[in-house]
Amino acid sequence: MTGDAAVSCRDLSVDRGGVRVVHGVTMTADAGEWLALVGPNGAGKSTLLHALAGLLPVASGGASVAGEDPGRARRRAMARAVALMPQRPVVPTGTTVEEFVSLGRTPHLGRFAVEGPADRAVVHDVLDRLDLGAFRRRTVTELSGGELQRVVLARALAQRPRALLLDEPTSALDLGHAQQVLELVDRLRVDDGITIVAAMHDLTFASQYSGRMVLLDEGRVVADGKPRDVLDVDRMADVYGAHVEIVDRGDGIVGILPVRRPR
Repeated sequence: MTGDAAVSCRDLSVDRGGVRVVHGVTMTADAGEWLALVGPNGAGKSTLLHALAGLLPVASGGASVAGEDPGRARRRAMARAVALMPQRPVVPTGTTVEEFVSLGRTPHLGRFAVEGPADRAVVHDVLDRLDLGAFRRRTVTELSGGELQRVVLARALAQRPRALLLDEPTSALDLGHAQQVLELVDRLRVDDGITIVAAMHDLTFASQYSGRMVLLDEGRVVADGKPRDVLDVDRMADVYGAHVEIVDRGDGIVGILPVRRPR
């Protein structure tokens, strides 16, 4: 594994329910980099993220995330270094937005400690940066899907992680809010030096925000490189079974335009 890499996998395989889902993945992400994981449904993106977060055991190979080994590190140590924004978060009934976001501070508290002024300052800062200050007294279960997604992101950021793992971070957002959340994450990446590894369904967004892209299919790496090198017409047909046009702006950013096949 690369010494300078903030996130690295070497021949990593992961099982789920007794079935091999991720097969021999090798990849790296440098500190402050945005790495997008793309691929069709069932490609193993979420499973790989959960293994990197230490939430699934590694069947073989190895990984390092923000200096921690997910297979060996204690849960508290992993939670201080790495935050995962899941696609389907578990939301406690009756919990306010501020209380929910405050759960992100738990890894930084002692066994019997309670939040102090510094912890509350972190929570308030995150709420303000995500424009959630007006929601802090509302219960989480009252929120729309898009509002909840921002709150879940806020909880992850309250951990003050060195690596942030995002599982489809814009799946419940309309176009405008999706752009706002991705811009915010990218600004935090630049300002705070956070390394981002994001499973992304929207290939155009993935191209715009990531510096590198890893394309997975059936749990294996099909391509790894800059978005304009990974995304091409033939590869999209092979992996996704999709008929598309690639729009290249000439600045390294490409767009994926679905095209109807001629009748």
